[in-house]
Amino acid sequence: MSQNTDTAPSNIRAIAQKFRLAGWISFWIQLVLGVISSIIVLLFAIFSQRTGSPSNNPGTGFGVFLAICGLVVLGGGIYLAYRYTRIGKQLQSPNPSNRPRKIETIQVLRLGAWINLGGILVTLMGAQAIVGTLVARSISPQAVTTQLFDPNRIISGLDMLVVQANTNTISAHFAGLIASLYLLNRITKP
Repeated sequence: MSQNTDTAPSNIRAIAQKFRLAGWISFWIQLVLGVISSIIVLLFAIFSQRTGSPSNNPGTGFGVFLAICGLVVLGGGIYLAYRYTRIGKQLQSPNPSNRPRKIETIQVLRLGAWINLGGILVTLMGAQAIVGTLVARSISPQAVTTQLFDPNRIISGLDMLVVQANTNTISAHFAGLIASLYLLNRITKP
């Protein structure tokens, strides 16, 4: 019996360390990629308002809206990654009454997985709308011929940065999803 009580705290300590490590790694990856994506999308919004580009490209406007929605959902994923570190700290408590219950922890991990999956879905839909608009602009006859030159049909570097921002946001959500699934697997292991 005493051997069983000695191994339980060491197992809890190991799980607590995994929560803290996975939480911090996920937190920083999501935060850095989210900040970079936010800056790029903000720059796109500012510069496109000056050129009047969104009115000419409704698909890009909707895609940017979905990209912003993906970034908002990423904020929830960042919060949950930070919460994983707090759960890890609580699990290290010597007082068992201060530790979170297993069912509550599993619920937080499942919520993290669903939030990141939802963020991936929204951001992928935004990326599809943006890339679809850019492809349509690139293969349109006006983009190819020089006689009917329309500067709004040219794909700019800023357009490509928005695609990169979406890719960064998807990667951030993926990192959060991996952390949630990894911790969920560790906590439910027999």
